[in-house]
Amino acid sequence: MLGLKLPTDPRWVRLVEGDLQEVLTDHAWCEQKAASNAISLIVKHPELTDLVEELTRIAQEEMAHFGQVLEKIRARGFTLGPERRDHYVNDILQFVRKDGTREERLVDRLLFAAMIEARSCERFRLLSEKVADDDLRTFYRDLMASEADHYTTFLGFARKYGGRVDVDTRWQEFLAYEAEVVARYGKEPTMHG
Repeated sequence: MLGLKLPTDPRWVRLVEGDLQEVLTDHAWCEQKAASNAISLIVKHPELTDLVEELTRIAQEEMAHFGQVLEKIRARGFTLGPERRDHYVNDILQFVRKDGTREERLVDRLLFAAMIEARSCERFRLLSEKVADDDLRTFYRDLMASEADHYTTFLGFARKYGGRVDVDTRWQEFLAYEAEVVARYGKEPTMHG
């Protein structure tokens, strides 16, 4: 369903298990950034009422996820660390058009968001199947469904508002680019690291 060209190396799960505090802190900040991204799209496209309504829902869900991750952090006796830079996301952002028509820029921002949600969904699936912690396996299984919903929502809006943009071709370009990027990651105990 996700169309990812390069799966995450399953050994990444062992890195995560070796430093749960780091991955949970990183995950919390990823949820906050996802909410901020949805809000940014709302600010840039307030005239697209259905997009605004769905992105409001997504922003609220992402902040609820932030709170849920905080609960997992506290339950393990950890504290939320400072915000982490997400180099993977910044690398994917480099592929997003900075010029072109408003329509092209909107499509790219929506595909960027879909891409991040797709990779997160794939990583959550791995954690839901492989991590030794029963509580976290259940937690990530539930979050995986939410990420899949966000992925399809962003992709659907790209197709809806793509106009003259060949969204499916552009999506394939994103997938190919992301495979090159993700090949450099999976070596750190972070959500996209």
